[in-house]
Amino acid sequence: MIGLMEHEALLRLVVFVTLFAVLATIERLMPRKTRQAAVRDRWVTNWAIVLIDTAALRLLAVVLPLLAVGAAADAQNIGWGLFNSLDWPVWVEIVLAILILDFAIWAQHVLTHKIPFLWRIHQVHHADLDMDVTSAIRFHPIEILLSMLLKIGLVYLLGPAVWAVILFEILLNGAALFNHANINLSRRADAVLRRLVVTPDMHRVHHSVLREEHDTNYGFALSVWDRLFGTYRAQPQLGHDRMRTGLEAQDPRAAKLGWSLSLPFRP
Repeated sequence: MIGLMEHEALLRLVVFVTLFAVLATIERLMPRKTRQAAVRDRWVTNWAIVLIDTAALRLLAVVLPLLAVGAAADAQNIGWGLFNSLDWPVWVEIVLAILILDFAIWAQHVLTHKIPFLWRIHQVHHADLDMDVTSAIRFHPIEILLSMLLKIGLVYLLGPAVWAVILFEILLNGAALFNHANINLSRRADAVLRRLVVTPDMHRVHHSVLREEHDTNYGFALSVWDRLFGTYRAQPQLGHDRMRTGLEAQDPRAAKLGWSLSLPFRP
């Protein structure tokens, strides 16, 4: 178990750092939009938030020693969950587990926009004045903890293979980095990719200051859920060049750490 956890953590870190570096480089070479705020201030704040999120998850691990991947191994050992009671091929379990978990994250995202308390927390992510690869790591620690609790519960209910959860976590993190990246894909490439996955242009609509636009395109990895449930929007009404991202009442203090963390508790 310990060796698996160490291997999983290292694998996820290597994939994350590599993909972040690649996308950040592409952003500099071929940006989709000109940034409004100073890159240094935003990046320092967004990276500080993810470090706080990591510390929060470490504290959660003290109370609940088994997070998502550990929960999968534990469910397998004690025979909990749907897949542990079925004799299906491992590859089928992995595909189904990834689909179910991705749908659950999509549904959770919808709820963060519909339930006022959750929206107050989630708006920290939307408050970012620009959208780039660091926006993918800008989530309030309370939201990160709630999301992890949801994943732990689902893992115990499903009983997926450990590697299914590992692959899903890598997919989710990688997809978030990609679809938040400020990169200029060709129209043809975007059209082909968004048939399956969420592209930067598709997700940028979700970050629009207009409520009717940021209440669409909730997907993080797969684009199918928005198409199935009628929340898909192809393009922003003003076009990507003229659209504004962030909250409707844009505030330059969104680039500050203290302001961002305290945003959910402001009147």
